[in-house]
Amino acid sequence: MERVPGLLSWALSRVLWFSSLSEQGAARQPRIMEEKALEVYDLIRTIRDPEKPNTLEELEVVRESCVEVQEINEDDYLVIIRFTPTVPHCSLATLIGLCLRVKLQRCLPFKHKLEIYISEGIHSTEDDINKQINDKERVAAALENPILREVVEQCVLEPD
Repeated sequence: MERVPGLLSWALSRVLWFSSLSEQGAARQPRIMEEKALEVYDLIRTIRDPEKPNTLEELEVVRESCVEVQEINEDDYLVIIRFTPTVPHCSLATLIGLCLRVKLQRCLPFKHKLEIYISEGIHSTEDDINKQINDKERVAAALENPILREVVEQCVLEPD
């Protein structure tokens, strides 16, 4: 009978120890997502605008706040980007979205799923553009066009 209280005490101490580890992990989680979001932002901020010599950061097409990272599971992350074209009728919004996708697919060092959108209510054809830049077949078809592929390559190169 003396072993039961000792066993209960040991079991309770283990439960409390594991729960404190879980709480520490949960507290670390937001910081890790913030670090990953900054890593993503650092990659996309240097993409050049297709028409101007400026970067997307300089034109405020992307900001730190436009990047969100969520954990899907231990090794996979969902990266959500909401960018803001410079004008509501920007004819190159699809191309900008394509540049964002290409740069991140090439450069992100962690496993990810990408969702790229135009900020809600910002562009006159946002639904069509969002569909275009998030459809794998449409993206692949666009990148088969050598002229379009060359423009994307020039935009995603690191500035000198």
